[in-house]
Amino acid sequence: MYFAYPCPEPLLTDLDVHLLFSTNRLHARWVRSLLVLTQTPWLPGREDCGTNGSSVVGFPAAALAFTFVPCSFPSVTFPLDLTKTRLQVQGEAAVHRNGAAAAGQAVAYRGMLRTAAGIVQEEGVRKLWQGATPAVYRHIVYSGVRMVVYEHLRDSVLGRSEDESFPFWKAVVGGMSAGAIGQFFASPTDLVKVQMQMEGKRKLEGKPLRFRGVHHAFMKILSEGGIRGLWAGWVPNVQRAALVNMGDLTTYDSVKHFLLQNTPLVDNSVTHSIASCCSGLVAAVLGTPADVVKTRIMNQPRDKQGRGLLYKSSTDCLIQTVQGEGFMSLYKGFIPTWMRMAPWSLVFWLTYEQIRRICGVSSF
Repeated sequence: MYFAYPCPEPLLTDLDVHLLFSTNRLHARWVRSLLVLTQTPWLPGREDCGTNGSSVVGFPAAALAFTFVPCSFPSVTFPLDLTKTRLQVQGEAAVHRNGAAAAGQAVAYRGMLRTAAGIVQEEGVRKLWQGATPAVYRHIVYSGVRMVVYEHLRDSVLGRSEDESFPFWKAVVGGMSAGAIGQFFASPTDLVKVQMQMEGKRKLEGKPLRFRGVHHAFMKILSEGGIRGLWAGWVPNVQRAALVNMGDLTTYDSVKHFLLQNTPLVDNSVTHSIASCCSGLVAAVLGTPADVVKTRIMNQPRDKQGRGLLYKSSTDCLIQTVQGEGFMSLYKGFIPTWMRMAPWSLVFWLTYEQIRRICGVSSF
């Protein structure tokens, strides 16, 4: 038994993105094409989608295939992610305390719009997508794992109540566990993404660029820090993912089933939209503080042994940030974070639910 992630880029390049927003135009042939990619020994019970939509697709195969279609959407909102990352390291108190050792790293806080405009003016429009490739890789790994793990925990491990409801505390445990596991596997791609996002800033400061591309970034980090180097900052990364998924998976699942059980709403796009909007907001509120800590841990300079020069741990980073910049500094970049997560959550959940319906798989 092994774990495999086939590359979906050829399909994503040719797929008309407008199909993602139209139920009537989303053809089953795209789903069948994606399911072909998941013919691996560890995915039992997979059957091809029939034209009548009545066939049942093996759950693990379907769950992974469903994550491939919307994974091109992060590239649309990626400039917001880049802006958020730059905001999170502006005015870093630990940098000021290190004085000359970190000279040139501190940047006056400019706000979301001025930061985005500054990137365009100083680095060029294309730099708004700096690090987009590892972001797509991260999404494939992260969402593929978290969706499989959460549904497995909900249906097989934690279990539903006798009335088929899923208790909120179980949803919290399942969401946090799924997010933590998914992010652990995806942590190397997140590390590369964060460091590549800061390359333009390094160039403006007169510092040499660290990477020539995604492959070079992976190989350089691996050669300098070994396998452990690829997981630098994984602790705050996993903590952040656990909180985000408590907001995303838990909120979506709980709100959706609450609406179905206590309102006249039925299991359709309206219900999915309301639940996804709630999940995007809660995820942004819960995840932003941990995201600030994660970004600073991953972006800090390191010695030859791979140890951080600014922060000893995520707890140390949290304490230094609050003491030096105030509690609200933990919400630096919140607006672009929410602006990115809200539409992403809406598109992801609507697409995910519609593909499940087309393939004859029960609603999430």
